[in-house]
Amino acid sequence: MNENEISRIIVDCAVRLHMALGPGLLETVYEALLAHDLQEAGLAVRRQVAIPIKFHGMQFDEGFRADLIVEDKVIVELKSVESLNNAHKKQVLTYLKLTGMKLGFLLNFGEAVMKNGIHRIINGTIE
Repeated sequence: MNENEISRIIVDCAVRLHMALGPGLLETVYEALLAHDLQEAGLAVRRQVAIPIKFHGMQFDEGFRADLIVEDKVIVELKSVESLNNAHKKQVLTYLKLTGMKLGFLLNFGEAVMKNGIHRIINGTIE
């Protein structure tokens, strides 16, 4: 399955979840339910995946944790805040760079309308 097909499923599941539950729940609730919905849609999903940092020949495994990695191709970072800031987008881009992945989503379930909370972030170009 390519990134475009995965993207469509991620967005569809996120919108349905937000329509059903609305904003205001904890990120961990949305994470667990979105992971379940994506798995039900036939996608491989890993939660709270450690993203190591390599620096000066050393590796630090406790650097970061991606909320979801879908099909080992797409990173999904979830927020449940009133509004996002640039640091949230930079966080996803950093995860993409550290893993070598090309596509990430920043999903803010705190928005009144989910379409305003969906941000696609690309590291380089997608083939």
